Amino acid sequence: MSAGETGEWLFSYGTLRQPEVQIANFGRLLQGFPDTLAGYSLSVVDIVDRKVIGVSGASRHPIIRFTGNSSDEVAGMVFQVSAGELTKADAYEVSDYRRIAVQLRSGRTAFVYAAFES
Repeated sequence: MSAGETGEWLFSYGTLRQPEVQIANFGRLLQGFPDTLAGYSLSVVDIVDRKVIGVSGASRHPIIRFTGNSSDEVAGMVFQVSAGELTKADAYEVSDYRRIAVQLRSGRTAFVYAAFES
């Protein structure tokens, strides 16, 4: 982000932590710090989007699902991104995910991509 630009917090537990995914989507490496999300469990989803597989290098990606159990935790990194970068992250994530706002263990409110439950 450029100097003086405010941003959003984005929590990542998966491929958005990978340097090559950050460069491909944001044109830069993100600076972040560790945090934890309670009440969610981690599993995997099969990805069929060739572009996403090409960027991430994997056809199986991590995905989180809400459990409501405070002892379930997902570790990850929280990054500050611009509104434009958040839009780019939305475009990268496939339809299995939806962006939601959550409160992290640190108390910070951040966006995260969780399983889309219809």
